[in-house]
Amino acid sequence: MERHRQAVRLVSATVRSLFERAEPYRIGHGSTNSTRPPRQKAGARVVDISGLRHVLSVDAASRTALVEPNVPMDRLVEHTLRHGLVPPVVMEFPGITAGGGFAGTAGESSSFRHGYFDENVAGVEVVLPDGEVVFARPDEGDEYAGLFRGAVGALGTLGVTTLLELRLVEAKRFVRTTYRRTSSVAEAVRVVKEQCADEKGNDYIDGILFSKDHGVVITGKLTDDGPQDGESVQTFSHAWDPWFYMHARELTEGLPSCASSPSESSLTTTTTSSSPSKQTTSASNGTVTEYIPLAEYLFRYDRGGFWVGQAGFDYFPPVPFTRFFRWVLDDFLHTRMLYRALHGSGESARFVVQDIGLPYAAAEPFVDYVADHLKIWPLWLCPLKTPKGPTFHPHLRSSVGEEKGESGEGEAGQMLNVGVWGWGPKDRREFVAVNRALERRVAELGGTKWLYAHTYYDEPEFWAAYGGRAEYEALRAKYKATALPSVYDKVRVKTDDIDVGGWKPWLKSLWPVGGVWGIWKGIQSGDYMLHRNATWKWTGGGGGGGDEAAEGQGGETKEKAA
Repeated sequence: MERHRQAVRLVSATVRSLFERAEPYRIGHGSTNSTRPPRQKAGARVVDISGLRHVLSVDAASRTALVEPNVPMDRLVEHTLRHGLVPPVVMEFPGITAGGGFAGTAGESSSFRHGYFDENVAGVEVVLPDGEVVFARPDEGDEYAGLFRGAVGALGTLGVTTLLELRLVEAKRFVRTTYRRTSSVAEAVRVVKEQCADEKGNDYIDGILFSKDHGVVITGKLTDDGPQDGESVQTFSHAWDPWFYMHARELTEGLPSCASSPSESSLTTTTTSSSPSKQTTSASNGTVTEYIPLAEYLFRYDRGGFWVGQAGFDYFPPVPFTRFFRWVLDDFLHTRMLYRALHGSGESARFVVQDIGLPYAAAEPFVDYVADHLKIWPLWLCPLKTPKGPTFHPHLRSSVGEEKGESGEGEAGQMLNVGVWGWGPKDRREFVAVNRALERRVAELGGTKWLYAHTYYDEPEFWAAYGGRAEYEALRAKYKATALPSVYDKVRVKTDDIDVGGWKPWLKSLWPVGGVWGIWKGIQSGDYMLHRNATWKWTGGGGGGGDEAAEGQGGETKEKAA
């Protein structure tokens, strides 16, 4: 902890110095999982916290962990699995950090039960804009409870998070994963909602819409019971493994709809796909069940970045999208490297990446809109337990369409996230117009966008969607944060300089310059080595991750970093 305290003192001194000179600053993390175009100005002040990337302790007795903000999910899971524990919500891209999950929005396939990532944070250490260091908890009566609640999703605009106390839950060796085929959007939405019921006993739920008539709802249950006679486990982390979304499509494309069968207790048979594992297939009810090691399940979308990695093959058409070339190029097709390439190439300026939280009743009309106007497939479905508004997270809006101003103050409840990720128009003006039209349709349907992505709202529209401006500005004044950029300042994509370019954007727009430069930036980062050396990958050990993670289960009850 002494190393941590020294690092925090340095951050505090830097922030205090900038505060005394009334200079705004941005926080330097060393990586990003946002798709917003970078806007860092030359000479801008940066408070570097990239060194705060350690797991300080894991306490098995209290089921908590103390972690610094730049600890990525894969390192966090490797540490907690050694103690038979796992965070309730694990972001499905290994490089997303604990601090990013708290200061941004992180809802995953366990969020229908556990809510957003920050709802499982017991407390945070924050360096306030004047350099004071405080520890805030959400508990009633805590001196800084308002600061904690205000900092959630506020993108660091109320201070610098330097430590998080996370709650953990018991881990199991496997996730018993069931794929349910659906034959319409309405059916997929209904099945997702049904599977969220407590009596179903699911720990994880998400879905993929490959088209309007082919969907898959995927549920997972934690278990220590592994595959039975003749069956083996399915993995997704190795270079020759299938990409998860392709695996789900292949397993279900020949099945009937799960809704057309009378029950899920029909006669089952064991079949073998092109992957080495065997699945239990209920051909009469449109379901397939298999066992996936826990860490492999948590990061199942890493290779290929859901399906966004296929865009790289679209960009380089001479390279065929085949299993052989996915194997050869595997180092470049993990999410960390894909983010480096996306930003380095400049292609983020024409790639639609949006996550939209919607009331369940609005999901089908929204999918119809995307299919008709953007023609993007597949689409991701993820059920979310959402907090009461106002909040910068997607949430249920109680007064959509009212003219009184903010409509972000809704009740807590359940909603459905739809992930829309695919190519947009090449023309910059048309790209902006498509995104603006999408934002209007989201507002009409009572939805809210995730703020990691391109955001084009004007300021009144923004506060109408998320609400709570008065409370937020009061917190900024109370904690002396008014010199820092606001949330709106940080997320807004500027369109007033739409015709202003330069030689660098022009050069990157020439094929294949941007793509080659993006690949080079990825190589320079060395991020491909992080996956090569990951210990969470399944190698046949007895735990939920790789052998090293498994060996720690049942070891010491507390782990500390120097």
